[in-house]
Amino acid sequence: MSRAEQPSRRAVLTAAVAAAVAGSAGPTAADEGADAPALANAPARTVDNRAWTAYADWRRGTAEGTRAVAGARPGIVIAGPLGASDYTDPHTGRTARWEYATWTSPVHRLTVPATEVIASWNAHTPDGTWLQIELRGTYTDGTETPWYVLGRWAAGDQDIRRTSVDDQSDGKSSVWTDTFAVDDPATGLRLTSYRLRLTLYRKPGTKLTPKVWRVGAMGSDVPDRFTVPASTPGLARELIVPRYSQETHIGQYPEYDNGGEAWCSPTSSQMIIEYWGGRLTPEQLAWVDPAFADPQVCHAARFTFDYQYEGCGNWPFNAAYAATFKDLQGVVTRLGSLTDLETLIAVGIPAITSQSFLKEELTGAGYGTAGHLMTVIGFTPDGDVIANDPNSPSNPAVRRVYKRREWENIWLRTKRYNAAGKVVSGTGGVCYLYFPARPTPRQRAALAAVGVL
Repeated sequence: MSRAEQPSRRAVLTAAVAAAVAGSAGPTAADEGADAPALANAPARTVDNRAWTAYADWRRGTAEGTRAVAGARPGIVIAGPLGASDYTDPHTGRTARWEYATWTSPVHRLTVPATEVIASWNAHTPDGTWLQIELRGTYTDGTETPWYVLGRWAAGDQDIRRTSVDDQSDGKSSVWTDTFAVDDPATGLRLTSYRLRLTLYRKPGTKLTPKVWRVGAMGSDVPDRFTVPASTPGLARELIVPRYSQETHIGQYPEYDNGGEAWCSPTSSQMIIEYWGGRLTPEQLAWVDPAFADPQVCHAARFTFDYQYEGCGNWPFNAAYAATFKDLQGVVTRLGSLTDLETLIAVGIPAITSQSFLKEELTGAGYGTAGHLMTVIGFTPDGDVIANDPNSPSNPAVRRVYKRREWENIWLRTKRYNAAGKVVSGTGGVCYLYFPARPTPRQRAALAAVGVL
């Protein structure tokens, strides 16, 4: 299971999209012919997604020592470092010198003044390089936040240990692992705009460089609620997604979040990465004990692990990990309904969803959790949710069918009661989406319909 609840509000989307076409298959060319999802009297969204991905996007930012590169996957790289600085890794105690350069996005004015913001980035960081992402925003009262660090990240773990940064607050907002959050939304304070800043690092005297090809953020704000409106079933389709159990890895590599029993996020990520054709080489997996089954799940846990959070459930770190595989993008967002998920499933895009619930709130699960990730792979003819639930005793047992209404509520609500009767946060529709770097026209339409593109 794994992800601990953040002490911040989890907003709920209220978008609605039209029902899509039935069918069954994986991500093939047949998806090109699927009926395109369409908006159907959708209310105004309560989520704002903005990403910089195109060559023109990178050119519009402020480059200090970086340059935009064109091609099939435009991005930014180090052109000539601004200087060098020392970084003492808090998790190893090692101090090293790094050359650096920066890129700062234009100001993005949120269409939804936000109580929360979560960033996502997709990048290549060869050995000897890493990156930092920061956010600075403007409040509704006209004041600004400090530059908040939202992550220090590398695909590997030999140069630095990827990490979130604790104890960041200005008395109005704080950063909780991967989430910027207004401290007291009841005051009416919101974030109205923000900039993102990337700092790219490399070993001095080398020509190495990270390459970032996607950076963006999701801002959100909706009223808290314990229940959500019921949606109408509109799709019967099941995608063929690999099944992996986190439970078969209990006791393996306890240095990564106590082993497999807490690996719901990387296990779910690995399922969808392999669905899209992502594979690890024998050389990449050589570090894993050969006695362990499904070594790729161990690999995903190691390379999503956040050394400050001490867990594998950092949402953007999982999305960034997925994007290290060829031709994949990864983003963190919020969806507003099961209809949104149906729209994605209709064009062959599964989703990883975050939810929390008591045992009696989800029939057939057999457990309760303060935070758990599952992979939604389809819907039955009755509209119930077909999920690959990694909290299962074996790989064959991973496929589950959960009642639509129960599942919808535990995923989308922002408030719930825990076993002690205390009000705690719900996850509010949080979702990881991994999809092709070059989605088909139908996939692009679906992603646009749910507010991602």
